[in-house]
Amino acid sequence: MTQADRKKRSTRMSKMVTLPAVTRMKAVLQKEMVREFLAEFLSTFVMMVFGLGAIAHMVLGDKMGSYLGVNLGFGFGVTMGVHMAGNISGRMSWKKFPVYVLGQFLGSFLAAATIYCLFYTAIIDYSGGRLTVTGPTATANIFATYLPDHMTLWRGFLDEVLVTGMLQLCLLAITDKGNNPALQGTQALVIGILVVIIGASMGMNSGYAINPSRDLPPRFFTFIAGWGTQVFSAKDWWWVPVVAPPLGAYLGAIIYLIFIGSSIQQEPQILETPSTYEDRRTPVLPKTMSHPPMTSSLTPVSVSPDNRPSVLSHP
Repeated sequence: MTQADRKKRSTRMSKMVTLPAVTRMKAVLQKEMVREFLAEFLSTFVMMVFGLGAIAHMVLGDKMGSYLGVNLGFGFGVTMGVHMAGNISGRMSWKKFPVYVLGQFLGSFLAAATIYCLFYTAIIDYSGGRLTVTGPTATANIFATYLPDHMTLWRGFLDEVLVTGMLQLCLLAITDKGNNPALQGTQALVIGILVVIIGASMGMNSGYAINPSRDLPPRFFTFIAGWGTQVFSAKDWWWVPVVAPPLGAYLGAIIYLIFIGSSIQQEPQILETPSTYEDRRTPVLPKTMSHPPMTSSLTPVSVSPDNRPSVLSHP
């Protein structure tokens, strides 16, 4: 057997081995839960890269960044994330909740690592080679939120609850078809503008994490990247962006349902089935308002492919 024949045989054997592997991989990627995991992972990564990159410009850049730039980065990062995953991971049952959490946490963690690598030389130059959490050359705040000196822990907690509650309240108004929702196709843009407004008006006190996946994974990255345990011990703040946003989201949803949802006029909906087609006297059922999404990707937020809001559906 010549060398050319051996090469041809080797190539054929390689194809025979590769094709089943590719087929299996395609089958795995086409599974609904896998697609939803990847959508949450990538959308969170995109949102966090834009947001953390804007903070890096504000902290490290000499007149190259601003607080407004941070709000715009996170706001339109959210818009891009909604466009990327909104039609894939719109509805979520409780059994999928861990998958969504894992996808978002990994996406956020990778985004923090990406920004660290992208701005590494600027971080070292600005900090003099010392990675600190507090002080005039602190750089940990590029990645996670920290309380300023004028804030106490519990004031910060209430601040996060209120800010996230406002976000949830407005999200319901944007997506509730029974009320006055944003125009079809504009929801992602309006939600991004909402995040910009929240940051510009209420973000100073606690950094408006409003989502556990925005804060905890980058914080954990800074812990292992050299900033040390102080990223968790500084004012004992680390747990607040994990606990307060879900609480604020539920409170905002309850307030919306009580004050707005109950006042929306209900319209009758006529249901027809083949058995009652000839008899038009079908039962009339009330058309109730759809359930609201719960804010942020980690709290049970859900908007279906037809942009109808809903809470986590049971399997």
